[in-house]
Amino acid sequence: MPVVQFRDVSFFYGASPVLTNVTFAVEPLALTYIVGPNGGGKTTLLKLILALLQPDRGEVRVFGQPPNRVRHRIGYTPQHPGFDPQFPVTVLDVVLMGRLGGQSGGPYSQSDRAAALGAMEQLEVDGLGGRLFSSLSSGERQRVLIARALATEPDLLLLDEPTSNVDVHTENRLLDIIGQLNKRYTILLVSHDLSFVSDRIKSVLCVNRQVRFHPTSDVTDDAVRQIYQREMRLIRHDLSVEHQEQADD
Repeated sequence: MPVVQFRDVSFFYGASPVLTNVTFAVEPLALTYIVGPNGGGKTTLLKLILALLQPDRGEVRVFGQPPNRVRHRIGYTPQHPGFDPQFPVTVLDVVLMGRLGGQSGGPYSQSDRAAALGAMEQLEVDGLGGRLFSSLSSGERQRVLIARALATEPDLLLLDEPTSNVDVHTENRLLDIIGQLNKRYTILLVSHDLSFVSDRIKSVLCVNRQVRFHPTSDVTDDAVRQIYQREMRLIRHDLSVEHQEQADD
């Protein structure tokens, strides 16, 4: 059974189409990259999976169920966290927020703390528990936020722009960690930039109102040109594939 399945899904903001006739399926333990221009519908796609939005037409299923029934099985890292990064809260406190769920307050249980510490270890931030979140680098903050999502003990991870605002070395290390997590979790990783490490990412969802699903080997100049609707150049390296706008000679 696919982990995520869209069947002829369309979604509108008012009269404006955001997604049109979207059909695709994500298999268990897939690591899928979601790319497309800003405003193309990537975040809307995630919100439909999370049941934060409902399709105007078509059907969304997660683990074979309506998304609102299985939201507890989804870990989500938003592009912009919903709290002030300067607020004086520790790293451990941030990760423990993933254990709140439907709780209205009260002390964390021993199992909550065990789940949080286990998630921090997987993201290699277990030595930062007492540090203030505001004191961390961008890459460390991203790993802490993913650990917060992991602390929910999900089966599906949705990561919205996890490598934004980090340097190349930090991005590569984060992608290594995500690759390790993929041995246990199905992962959808979102970016506005088509830049990925080909030996890690096996499939790509290109989103710009419509959605095209490709194995990475099929991502060609023409496929990217169609989704970005402008001239693009495909540059292949030994370890990565990047799409850039065609530069004037």
